[in-house]
Amino acid sequence: MLESESGEQIAEIDRKLKGLQQELLQLVNGKKEYGDVADEIHKLREQRQDVLTQDAERDARRQRIEEMRGFLEKQANESLAYDEQLVRRLVEKITVYGNRLTVEFKSGLEIDVER
Repeated sequence: MLESESGEQIAEIDRKLKGLQQELLQLVNGKKEYGDVADEIHKLREQRQDVLTQDAERDARRQRIEEMRGFLEKQANESLAYDEQLVRRLVEKITVYGNRLTVEFKSGLEIDVER
């Protein structure tokens, strides 16, 4: 999800919340049933929190990728010998299949390697 899309999503949720909160006040003041409106407000608040959580996860993933990129650029002039420390720093796991490997980096990026 693009940042502008999530920002627009948050703004739309905020607009709906404001309208529902005003409706809730009117119902409470009129001593009418307000359970459905309160439930909808609760759902929108959860939805808003989910969008914010997704944004934070995306930003953290982006930061890990940038850190990995910077580290790899510094290592560009180094020898290509196996480096246990480098592998532990970059690779989350390697899954072996019959004729290929899947390397999952700590940044979340996955690469398939054919034999």
